[in-house]
Amino acid sequence: MSDKRMVGKQAPRFDMEAVFPNKEFGRVSLEENMKNDKWTVLFFYPMDFTFVCPTEITSLSDRNDEFEDLDAVIVGVSTDTIHTHKAWINTSRDENGLGDLNYSLAADTNHAISREYGVLIEDEGIALRGLFIIDPEGELKYAVVNHNDIGRDVDETLRVLQALQTGGLCPANWKPGQATL
Repeated sequence: MSDKRMVGKQAPRFDMEAVFPNKEFGRVSLEENMKNDKWTVLFFYPMDFTFVCPTEITSLSDRNDEFEDLDAVIVGVSTDTIHTHKAWINTSRDENGLGDLNYSLAADTNHAISREYGVLIEDEGIALRGLFIIDPEGELKYAVVNHNDIGRDVDETLRVLQALQTGGLCPANWKPGQATL
């Protein structure tokens, strides 16, 4: 894992094949989000057809409107192929699938993006659970990486995004609507 600081610097650029919400294949890129003046919520997960991952992926999807209201684009990434992603999306939630998603799932099949973001487990060829928030100018504002046994909290991701968007100093336990320092 890279030990160089990334937060506060320009985020590594990405351009990956993806499955869009309409289930068509295309590409997602940080440059496109920046061009559209959007924040990017980029999250990595280990692999398709696992047990913790669908809970996170579907929780984010169910609340995608809240991210869109904050001018943020969610991009999910694993080292699986777009074809595996699509098969998982086409599997219903009650069969451990994803069902319809409201954001794109990208394929980092050559592991380059996972490696650049410091989340690749080299000997397994899968990513740790990394979550990165990137502003519309391409600056990496937030990075959290945790063990693959633990899912992430959508409320906390939204809270951090909203805190970053205040442009102010937010104290511990700050919630949207509260004063900044």
